[in-house]
Amino acid sequence: MLFDTHAHYNDEKFAEDRDEVLGSMTKNGIGLIMNACSDVSEIPDIIGLCEKYDFIYGAAGVHPHEAEKMADRDFDTLKKTADHPKIKAIGEIGLDYYYDLSDREIQKKRFAEQVELAKELGLPVIIHDRDAHKDTMDILRACGVRDCGGVFHCYAGSVDMAREILDWGMYIAFGGSLTFKKSVRPKEVAAYAPLDRIVTETDAPYLAPEPQRGRRNDSRYMHFAAAELARIKGLAYKEIEAATYENGKRLFGI
Repeated sequence: MLFDTHAHYNDEKFAEDRDEVLGSMTKNGIGLIMNACSDVSEIPDIIGLCEKYDFIYGAAGVHPHEAEKMADRDFDTLKKTADHPKIKAIGEIGLDYYYDLSDREIQKKRFAEQVELAKELGLPVIIHDRDAHKDTMDILRACGVRDCGGVFHCYAGSVDMAREILDWGMYIAFGGSLTFKKSVRPKEVAAYAPLDRIVTETDAPYLAPEPQRGRRNDSRYMHFAAAELARIKGLAYKEIEAATYENGKRLFGI
């Protein structure tokens, strides 16, 4: 079985067939799913999915795209949500300098605050870092992220950056982008990272792997990324499957 450590099944792209898709996971080799959060408005739907499906767990956090809309009172909502037994992380949080949908200074402020919240709650963080490697690392270093741990979602940094992330006790997630022909850095990092610190993900409904690229993604396509990991590391697919599943459970305390 595989563990999809990052998906968004509350997304409207699943509005027409969400139950059908999720109902087919077990027979397609998907054992667990972590549903990440982008904004506090999504929390009721995420909790609903967690309560409906035994294999779905959730995170609570505010994505950098939504940082400008985040209010101080939202921290109370995140704290209250974290009391739910199936909420296992704060995320996804971080910085996005590619789209710049929120002011960068506000992104950095809300990111740091949410890392501090994760430390207070004793939960790992799910990190979103797009074109913001230096500032992301500076904030995590300053906040002492090693005190809560977490995972870099859709990792696109260098091997040198990965070395420090791994030293903090964090995990690195690989998904559909690992299968892209031009994804040189992720392949280098996948080869470098020890097997006990790697997890699999989809970012569903986004980032479908080859040969499904351009279609709506879902966890049933995750075997493409797992197979690429096996090829890169020269291991049997079943070994990747078993290791990443246990890594994901350990990461999120499941």
